[in-house]
Amino acid sequence: MPLSTVLFAAQESGSALSLTYLLVLLVLAVAVLLFFILKLRMQAFLALILASLFVAIGSSEELTGVEGALQLADIGGEIQSGMGNSLGFIATIIGLGAIFGALLEHSGGAQSLAKSLLKIFGEKRASWAMVVTGFIISIPVFLDVALVIIAPIIYALSRKTGKSVLAFGLPLLAGLMVTHAFVPPTPGPVWVAYELGVSLGWVILFGCIVGFPTAIIGGIIVPKWMSEKLYIAPPEEFEESTEEDDSKLPSLTSILVLIGLPIAMILIGTIVKEYVAADIERSAIVSSLDVEDQENPKARKKAYESAVAEKISDSNIGARVLLFLGHPIIALLLATVGALIYLGYRRGYDKSVLMDVTTKSLGPAGIIILITGAGGVFKGIMGASGVSEALSVACENWGIHVLVLAYLFAVFVRVAQGSATVAMVTAGGLMAGMAEGLSQPELALVVVAIAAGASAVSHVNDSGFWMVSRYMLMTEKQTFQTWTVISTVVSVVGFLLALGLWYLLPSLGL
Repeated sequence: MPLSTVLFAAQESGSALSLTYLLVLLVLAVAVLLFFILKLRMQAFLALILASLFVAIGSSEELTGVEGALQLADIGGEIQSGMGNSLGFIATIIGLGAIFGALLEHSGGAQSLAKSLLKIFGEKRASWAMVVTGFIISIPVFLDVALVIIAPIIYALSRKTGKSVLAFGLPLLAGLMVTHAFVPPTPGPVWVAYELGVSLGWVILFGCIVGFPTAIIGGIIVPKWMSEKLYIAPPEEFEESTEEDDSKLPSLTSILVLIGLPIAMILIGTIVKEYVAADIERSAIVSSLDVEDQENPKARKKAYESAVAEKISDSNIGARVLLFLGHPIIALLLATVGALIYLGYRRGYDKSVLMDVTTKSLGPAGIIILITGAGGVFKGIMGASGVSEALSVACENWGIHVLVLAYLFAVFVRVAQGSATVAMVTAGGLMAGMAEGLSQPELALVVVAIAAGASAVSHVNDSGFWMVSRYMLMTEKQTFQTWTVISTVVSVVGFLLALGLWYLLPSLGL
């Protein structure tokens, strides 16, 4: 039998191209993506678009000769559709989050949080204060920015107590890393949640449930022996904040309210939505569809979403108000406006200064928005070409657990190219086809598993590795012995906790 017949033969899965061909195409696409990023040093946005184009052409009707496959004339439209479908929600969330984080940084909110928690915990438990600070502050502030802001406080603690900088720096970093990867509205989990079709409320809930104990293990237990064996002295040239400066900082209560309010609103919105849709029977909805649509995951999902929308429209005004306020865009918008008023205008900052701060914050956000948009293209092409369906069928046949696969995809891309965001975007695109039929809690745990994988084995191809090396005053070898180990511990512990929760969901009624 000719090779082309083997590769392009129709399968029982319903794909026009063979399972073997599509899986080979997937492997080659990932190889192409990594070649562009690692060998050619290409920007991730462009690399993702080109890898998507490779898959699209490779699965096209013109190349394969298989009728019904993706046509070359449609590829440009698929790329446009994938980019547009992702950016409507993602761009808004990332843009608002960037402005919110910049206002918190400029007003001294991050320093206020760290110093207030240090007073609450005391010097003897300063490492706990740093873990909690990192866990909270990384919700609105990017990890690298938060590290720069809090580093002087770490140096001051080290000088005052005579302990290694690592005794306080590593707990902070563990907290920052966990929240940055596990808890929305940071870009990675927001994008994966959106592409998998899971409410941010569920991701926030499970991200915190898994993330906080992970941060404790990675930030308290593991660094304790590291800081005892490796003494790093604080730099002599840094300047400590004065008490006068500290008195001008925002209060701890105001910072916690500003950060916690949108999270609480999103969680409440998720709870209300689940309550409103509680009596909807999925089986009844599926049976009401045409026979052809009953086998179509997209049709089943659309029918269920229509039923939920109808239930919401029939609900009382109180539920609809809570759902309005609990939408992630509305919740984050209100928090950002509140931060602008309280941390900006009311504290006497010049309006032109605030304009400059908020405008500059959108520069780094724009890069992340484009990368996540390219991830949407990657996911869309994977679906249109049949690769996602082939991967789903293969893993079902091979008996690979969905969380294990999600984790391994993210680990592989993370170790190969370094960026946690790119790892999450790539793994999320690959897992989108396997998300059909999973419940909202299960989908949230898939997001957490991807986040755990994207945190693994930070090394020399990760910009965070060099940030940690610089601000923790370590050599490359010392950074490998500490930060790389902690990132791996965070990854493994986070994944194992997510896997444990998966098996607990039935007993929890979820």
